[in-house]
Amino acid sequence: MEVREIMTKDPACCTPDTKLQQVAKLFVEHDCGCIPVVDSEKGMKPVGVITDRDICCRIVAEGKNPLEMTARDAMSDGVVTVTPEMSVDECCRVMEDNKVRRVPVVDASGRCCGMVAQADIAHYASSNKTAEVVKEVSKQTAATTGSTV
Repeated sequence: MEVREIMTKDPACCTPDTKLQQVAKLFVEHDCGCIPVVDSEKGMKPVGVITDRDICCRIVAEGKNPLEMTARDAMSDGVVTVTPEMSVDECCRVMEDNKVRRVPVVDASGRCCGMVAQADIAHYASSNKTAEVVKEVSKQTAATTGSTV
């Protein structure tokens, strides 16, 4: 099975200059918790990702006013990507190796064309593969936070 068969096509994206309030509205409108941050609306090349948790932990918890901040202020940069032609198994390895729960999908020109989340893996892959991805991706979180949740 290939990534193209399980990915969310044409995900909501934002640019580094998008206000956090607009990012939050995109989360609500698209029922998601992670949005690729792209270089521009025309270029659509991923430069990072932003999650609802990023806004909470990097902005709100630090006492910063989210209404005055942009995606650039909260996003994770150094984005890892996969391609539509990649096998789901290889996508899982990328997610495990990089300890990410979601990964943008880029086409041959590097433009964001999709998104794969752990939920997509759970829906389409075997129970064993799903358990492996969740376990491997979660290792860093548990080690970093001391949490077992």
